[in-house]
Amino acid sequence: MAGNIIRYFAGGNTARGFYSLFDSSLEGLERVYILKGGPGTGKSTLMKEIGEYWSEKDYSIEYLHCSSDPDSVDGVIIPSLKVGIVDGTAPHVIEPKLPGAVEDYVNLGEAWDAQELAKQRQTIQELSQQVSAAFQNAYKTFAEALRVHDDWEKIYIENMDFEKANELTNRLMNSFYGTVLLNKQSKVRHRFLGAATPKGAVDFVPNLTADIQKRYFIKGRPGSGKSTMLKRIAAEGESRGFDLEIYHCGFDPNSLDMVVIRELGIAIFDSTAPHEYFPSRDGDEILDMYGTIIAPGTDELFAEQIQDVQGKYKANMKKAIGFLAEAKALRDELEAIYIPAMDFDIVNRHKEKIQNEIRMIAELHQA
Repeated sequence: MAGNIIRYFAGGNTARGFYSLFDSSLEGLERVYILKGGPGTGKSTLMKEIGEYWSEKDYSIEYLHCSSDPDSVDGVIIPSLKVGIVDGTAPHVIEPKLPGAVEDYVNLGEAWDAQELAKQRQTIQELSQQVSAAFQNAYKTFAEALRVHDDWEKIYIENMDFEKANELTNRLMNSFYGTVLLNKQSKVRHRFLGAATPKGAVDFVPNLTADIQKRYFIKGRPGSGKSTMLKRIAAEGESRGFDLEIYHCGFDPNSLDMVVIRELGIAIFDSTAPHEYFPSRDGDEILDMYGTIIAPGTDELFAEQIQDVQGKYKANMKKAIGFLAEAKALRDELEAIYIPAMDFDIVNRHKEKIQNEIRMIAELHQA
């Protein structure tokens, strides 16, 4: 029997540059292996294989996917063993807090033929610079898209009934929490449910909410108070001692896209593009922000202005995704240089060393 697997992003290519939530994902772990090594050194494969091994032994697993290549992973966590393995190379450089005692560096660079790579030093340097430039262009374009999005939001904010918005949020919080006050410290995890990737927008909403009994699908326009509602719900849950998973927006990490309260079997999330879903099972409910708190006829009254900003926003997003795709293609070229220079027997020895240490931890937990 395989253990439960959840998938999310711990870092994102956003309008505010590369944004890391890795510290939150790794919080509370007692053993963290930080992998070092260039592109094509087998970091993602190593983590996937270790995750699959422990999943097959009925351990729940968390995969931290890579926003620059969603088919790859940047980390794997075995929560019950308090063990994690993470890619510690740029842009998600992980700084150890208790080196040796908790975090341990694993240098996969030991497996490459440095003399062979030196022969292609110039090509590696040029490709690396081009990758960096492509990412910077993507971030600048996402930032421009956010400025346009702010103009889009302004239309609806100026036509919002804030009193009704507060009433709706208060009603939801009362429904969720009632008068319950748990006698414990809330554990809060900050993550991304989705990300802008070279393939476009990718999310893991179905996976993250697969075993949630009650799902609330928030529908609405930009600026209709979805993120503000989620922030208030999260703050109230934290003040009452509930454990929370708080999922930030992969476009603007200052906004929220979802709050999951597993102790209550509740998930409430922004179910608009690019992560648009609709009820598909018992317990699913739509919350229509536009129909509830936005002045009737706003869409029609500002149709021309909305069409203009929407077009500019989509054009910028498409352009930014193009830069991410360019960065991915260039990184693939780098990997094609590194892979032939790798001795993967050495990588496998590192993997087995990590596996043996995790087995010892598992035995201690069973004792």
